Amino acid sequence: MAQVRIWIHGVWGTKSRIPYMQNKSRRTSLFKHMKTYAKDKAIYLDFVNGASDHVHCLISLACDQNIAHIMKLLKGESSSYAVKQRLFTPDFDWADDYYAVSVSQSHVEAVRNYLKKQEEHHRKKSFEEECQLFIEKYGFIRVLG
Repeated sequence: MAQVRIWIHGVWGTKSRIPYMQNKSRRTSLFKHMKTYAKDKAIYLDFVNGASDHVHCLISLACDQNIAHIMKLLKGESSSYAVKQRLFTPDFDWADDYYAVSVSQSHVEAVRNYLKKQEEHHRKKSFEEECQLFIEKYGFIRVLG
């Protein structure tokens, strides 16, 4: 049996950065559903949190999983659930893109703590500013297609 520990910090926003998820209790409901869905699909979603216009996830990939498939499942199901449950507006949707970076085992707790404080963090910095820092910190290159 393969033994792997690959931590991923995934981040994605709402379509057009619209702050659909302003209602904290509804946002929490969505995040709880994401955890349940992930467990049903054998995705280890360690932690999920976000703000009105985006979500952060800390995921541990299994040996037979890949980032693109996990993101497609989590984004697709959560968007569908939010619309069916009328958590936000009928046109709620996620943006097509996402960010994902690996996290070393020694930094997992720091990432969890960062995710726990999303509301506090985004009182000082917008999601767009956070994305720009992600791009700079991790050396992402935007490819226009």
